[in-house]
Amino acid sequence: MATTILLLIIYSAFISLGLPDALLGVAWPIIRGDFDLALDAAGIISIVVTVGTIASSLLSGKLIKRFGEGKITLISGLMTGLALLGNGLAPSYAWFIVLALPLGFGAGSVDTALNHYVALHFKAHHMNWLHSFWGVGATAGPVLMAAIMGDSGSWRGGYLTVAGIQLALAFIILISLPLWGLHAKTHPLNAPSETETAPEGSKQSVLKRKGVPFALLIFLFYCAGEYAMGLWGASYLVETGKMTLENAARSVAIYYGGITAGRILSGFISFKLDNRSLIKLGIGIAFLGAVLLIFSKSALIATAAFMLIGLGFAPVFPGMVHETPKRFGAEAAQSIIGFQMTAAYVGIAVFPPLLGIVLDKTGTGIFPAFIVFCVAMLYMLQRRLNQLT
Repeated sequence: MATTILLLIIYSAFISLGLPDALLGVAWPIIRGDFDLALDAAGIISIVVTVGTIASSLLSGKLIKRFGEGKITLISGLMTGLALLGNGLAPSYAWFIVLALPLGFGAGSVDTALNHYVALHFKAHHMNWLHSFWGVGATAGPVLMAAIMGDSGSWRGGYLTVAGIQLALAFIILISLPLWGLHAKTHPLNAPSETETAPEGSKQSVLKRKGVPFALLIFLFYCAGEYAMGLWGASYLVETGKMTLENAARSVAIYYGGITAGRILSGFISFKLDNRSLIKLGIGIAFLGAVLLIFSKSALIATAAFMLIGLGFAPVFPGMVHETPKRFGAEAAQSIIGFQMTAAYVGIAVFPPLLGIVLDKTGTGIFPAFIVFCVAMLYMLQRRLNQLT
């Protein structure tokens, strides 16, 4: 019973992690109009968020050892909730930049803490379902924002609503703290057995272990593509004349809904297929969706492409995280997962903002080609990683 309650709380925490992710991208066409900003100004906010996230990811190993995953999740929830509250009340664009730092720091800490905890103490299907709940949050965020903007014409209510949800979830985590340590003591680690191949050179830097650089690059290009879909997808659909803003917001929600549904499905499929097979299947589906997006001529086909990309992306991130202790050993997993989260946020910090600058200069028509590029890199990198590990 205690394990079930803890799982529900961890799932809820991942909902709160996903809720803010697409808010800026969906509301940006109105926010930039209110503050008289260029299209690529959202990229600056994204960079600052990611700087905070990278900093917290790099510190995550020490923070987890000192405070534990439960307390880190609580503090992170409070930070993100208060930052979103500030966004809803922000009088100027500058406040978005200032608040982006605590928003990113909170997101990076909770992301690493929860991924590490579940990778070590739960099975693969739980990791997929955990990340499906991130998808629930990421889907609900644009749906809420679109509904509130449709009713009021303002984006502020969307931010305030999500902030309230975040703070309520933080309170739930607060009262659940005793369960975290209890479960960790009574459940074994997901580590290789003595008969499995152990990673070489356990005393050397984890970054020098065979295959680790390829694993980091997978997270970099995966998050570059995933985040670009959420940040620029609505702008692409609106500015290419495929949809109205409200319908574009729904298409972005469908994309995140594809990730959610795909991860729920992956949880069941993981009883039959291992992580590596699921990742390979997902990359193939994402590539099909990305190519379809290039040739889409109607709103219906573009929305279908968004859904396929989401479905394909679904198993990549959770499968890679859950495979980490098996690839590299449980004793190195904490540090490597932290580096993987850092690589993921470097991908978010570098590629989507640069893409925004290019789109602002050349038009949003090249957006689908960038998604194809990211998915192609995933295919090549995961193939090499599997060979090495």
